[in-house]
Amino acid sequence: MIFYGKQNVNQQDIQAVIDVLRSDFLTQGPAIEMFEKRVAEYCGVKYAVAVTNATAALHIACLAAGLKKGDVLWTSPNTFVASANCGRYCGADVDFVDIDNDTYNMSVDTLAEKLAEAQVKPKVVIPVHFSGQSCEMERIYTLSKQYGFIVIEDASHAIGADYQDTKVGSCKYSDMTVFSFHPVKIITTGEGGMVLTNSEALYQKLQLLRSHGITRDESMLQGESDGPWYYQQIDLGFNYRMTDMQAALGYSQMDRLDEFIARRRYLADRYNELLKGLPLTLPYQSSETNSSWHIYVVRLDLTKVKLSKENIFARMREKGIMLNLHYIPVHTQPYYQQLGFKIGDFPNSEQYYKEVFTLPLYYGLTDEQQDEVVKALQEVFQ
Repeated sequence: MIFYGKQNVNQQDIQAVIDVLRSDFLTQGPAIEMFEKRVAEYCGVKYAVAVTNATAALHIACLAAGLKKGDVLWTSPNTFVASANCGRYCGADVDFVDIDNDTYNMSVDTLAEKLAEAQVKPKVVIPVHFSGQSCEMERIYTLSKQYGFIVIEDASHAIGADYQDTKVGSCKYSDMTVFSFHPVKIITTGEGGMVLTNSEALYQKLQLLRSHGITRDESMLQGESDGPWYYQQIDLGFNYRMTDMQAALGYSQMDRLDEFIARRRYLADRYNELLKGLPLTLPYQSSETNSSWHIYVVRLDLTKVKLSKENIFARMREKGIMLNLHYIPVHTQPYYQQLGFKIGDFPNSEQYYKEVFTLPLYYGLTDEQQDEVVKALQEVFQ
């Protein structure tokens, strides 16, 4: 069976985890800071805070931004529900900005129009770098200065990607950036996430929120310390700590990040050639970006294809190939429908959903397996 995504773990990665298992620290040890520093240096950003998963990263990023009840968060409908749920965790309202029909990222033209018309402006905007292609961050950043909102990049798909010749994660045009290290992502820690920022104040807040709001830093204590054992809870935080075993795996995987990205870009280019002539719209890439290609999505030309997506998925599975779909528009989920959203609110995202599916793409996918995927698609369409 050829799956749509799959982790790649080698002997070096396994040994890195074994070394931690034999060490003095399984959690809250030195591997965490080593991993954080390595990702920060790669991205060209000052600070990084590793956490249990990207959902936790989004949550504490929103809290660090001061998001609370009565505030509003805007994000894309074309994303996993966590990009919106993080606002609800903070008690805030959530709204969406429809996608650009080429990139499938948040449409900045629509964002600008919505900001100009909105009586209640967002406190936080979360652009999602869908499939690994960066949003138009310079334009979004300019709007953030005009309208006074905080920008949190959801770069769960995009570690290793480039925007205007700068690594995604540099926070050049944002306040914070979030990465995911789930097994189907480009590098993995099993489960895991990270928040990056250039703000020391946000960094300190993120560290507090990651671990129960507790600090041992004497400069942050209220009153004098009772001794070397002493700590204080100065905020309401969470147990979102990454383990040293996860961090060691992530640190080891960073050795091959550029190799992983190069292979994904090669496979994406190869798909672009092999799929020519099929009734599909292939992914568009902006000249300002160089995607990390977390996923490869195609859109059906419904004027030429009479098969339903359900039929295509079933036939491909019979041939040993597992497709996927990214994403069901968040506003169409029952929870968000209960909040007042309805079908028709974001038509670009809804039409995209009717047409799209995701092909297998991962580092370990061989040329021969990719040929098998394309051949199967050709047979299904015939």
